[in-house]
Amino acid sequence: MQMMHAKDSVSASLAECFVTIEGNRYNFMQAINLEASIEKTKSEVPILGKTGKGNKTTGWKGTGSATFHYNTAIFRELLYRYKNTGEDFYFDIQVTNEDPTSSVGRQTIILKDCNANGGILTKFDADAEYLDETMDFTFEDWEMPEKFKMIAGMK
Repeated sequence: MQMMHAKDSVSASLAECFVTIEGNRYNFMQAINLEASIEKTKSEVPILGKTGKGNKTTGWKGTGSATFHYNTAIFRELLYRYKNTGEDFYFDIQVTNEDPTSSVGRQTIILKDCNANGGILTKFDADAEYLDETMDFTFEDWEMPEKFKMIAGMK
């Protein structure tokens, strides 16, 4: 019986995150977590001779959420510009996961044409250890220039 070795789990904190905004690439080391996913959109399809309907994939929508330390004004400046001019902003996010102990290697995903749903303008918390902020976003495309290798015994 084949089993995964514990060493092949990928450490949650061993990642890199870069954000590219208007040609400027930032090492977004203040990121705490990020999760992005796609949801397939489907249409129900009536099928003659069946009592149930089938499902046909017709597209997808990309959404994500990130939490980062409250110590940068980059997104607030862009939200301020949007408020004053109506000029929206789009950006790319590149995330690489790599744990040197794991045999799976590294995986890189690039989220393209991200657009923030909004953002925190200001905050404080007299009872907190540190301040963080969360930003929800959508994205329009994605690439996977590097992917994890299969764990021994999977195939």
